[in-house]
Amino acid sequence: MKKFLVIQTAFLGDVILATPVVSELARLFPGCSIDILVRKGNETLLSNNQKINEVLVLDKKAPKFSTLVLLLKKIRANRYDEVINLHRFASTGILTAFSGAKHKVGFDKNPFSFAYSIKIKHKLTGEHEVQRNLACIAHLGAVSMVNPELFPSEIDFQKVKPFMEEKYYCLAPASVWFTKQLPLSKWIELARILSSMGKVYFIGGPGDRGLCDSIIEKVECDNCENVAGNFSFLESAVLMQNAQRNYVNDSGPMHICSAMNAATTAFYCSTIPSFGFGPLADDAEIKETNLDLSCRPCGLHGFKTCPKSHFNCGNSVNLNVKF
Repeated sequence: MKKFLVIQTAFLGDVILATPVVSELARLFPGCSIDILVRKGNETLLSNNQKINEVLVLDKKAPKFSTLVLLLKKIRANRYDEVINLHRFASTGILTAFSGAKHKVGFDKNPFSFAYSIKIKHKLTGEHEVQRNLACIAHLGAVSMVNPELFPSEIDFQKVKPFMEEKYYCLAPASVWFTKQLPLSKWIELARILSSMGKVYFIGGPGDRGLCDSIIEKVECDNCENVAGNFSFLESAVLMQNAQRNYVNDSGPMHICSAMNAATTAFYCSTIPSFGFGPLADDAEIKETNLDLSCRPCGLHGFKTCPKSHFNCGNSVNLNVKF
């Protein structure tokens, strides 16, 4: 039986976009054992995925050296045939290089890629991130595109069921990076429109409640409800899957929509779709500025504030969207 370890210790969306690699390995090698390593906090995303044998966790808030040593001992003890590292930074490069695996695969941008058996060129334009990830197992016969997937349970569905009894929309206004967020005034305008058509749920993590409350306060409508922090990742996935439509930034909730094939309107401010992280749902639209801004994109992830202080990339986004 072949044993694989897939590594992706970046953000929520990155883990979701790694699931096609798991799917393809399971298809290509029936009965194989697939483990996956993610950062602490993202492990629940992969609950109920029967293709995964074990989810290993890297706690990035713990002392770095001792954490890596303990994790490396476990990885070496598991005696993997192949380690596939989808992360491009040193910590996971060390784990891959010293894993003891027969084959080590990953992107050339990782500083420890010199120790890999196969190095895959990583470029930010021309391909979706899913395609870049699947290129890491092309040598095993993987196809070039497979949609990501999540597996909410019946318990997840039952938790959310009372919120799905009428027509509703989901808005996810927050992002780790401020310049990835559609401006507050735009969310207020959108919520006012949607609240006349159905229930509006504001979703996100516990830390997003304040932002959602500030929008709802200005909308002044009883048809809006703040459920940020109320649901787990997979419970949120159920809510988004059954929404009339979801309105998201270029951030984690967009990738949840892709995994659930949920109707998506994705707003791009400082980042651009050609980076390769766009929505993959059948019914997906992208809304971005029509202005030719020399400062856009200002970076892969964006910034905490607009480097030019005007945030024209966000303020000029047109809200002529699907409903």
